[in-house]
Amino acid sequence: MTYDVGYRFSQALDPSGLDTIAACLHALQAAAKDCRNAGKPFEADPAVVLLAQHLGSVATMKMPDRSGLRSLCGEALAEIARTPLLVLLAARGASYDADAKRTFHTEARRALRRLAGDLQLPAKSFDIRVCEGGPAVSGEVILHAEELYVQVSIGGFGGGEILFRRCRGRSDYSGERNHWARMPALLDTSAFARRIAHELGLFLAAEIQPRLVA
Repeated sequence: MTYDVGYRFSQALDPSGLDTIAACLHALQAAAKDCRNAGKPFEADPAVVLLAQHLGSVATMKMPDRSGLRSLCGEALAEIARTPLLVLLAARGASYDADAKRTFHTEARRALRRLAGDLQLPAKSFDIRVCEGGPAVSGEVILHAEELYVQVSIGGFGGGEILFRRCRGRSDYSGERNHWARMPALLDTSAFARRIAHELGLFLAAEIQPRLVA
């Protein structure tokens, strides 16, 4: 194997081809590898410092000043706070992202437990399970009760991310006709429980009251 340990200096002296943040980051990563190959400290390398300074100039090109960028970051954080994780994940997907997939499973299980409570399902009358699937898919999170099957997935088939249907026991995996809902339905599980009961003809012992959210 041969090392071109001098290339980083040539690139730092003439960075004209590095006109995007992605290209600059790639050059910095390559420079770090060059330093390791040459046995030189990364932090004090002049080529690395020059490339980092060039990255700064590219990053600020056609962008607001520091205070403007801070304001934009604050607005982005506020928007994230207004967008629940399940809806965000449904929009961005979870393919080949183990952290996103794990978060989706956790949040979907929580939502289905709330839904089971709003449907007045006794504690031992239902199961909540996860079908992991491969790395290219989100997998499914499933609520399976004696008369109800609900499956939540991202990028699934049909008319939405949530499939629900009536079934005949917890060994019935095909059930009756499929019904569909979008992920935001799980943000208000009391309203979704009323919809499920109405569309599937399920009996509820008492009127479901809207859930109060602080």
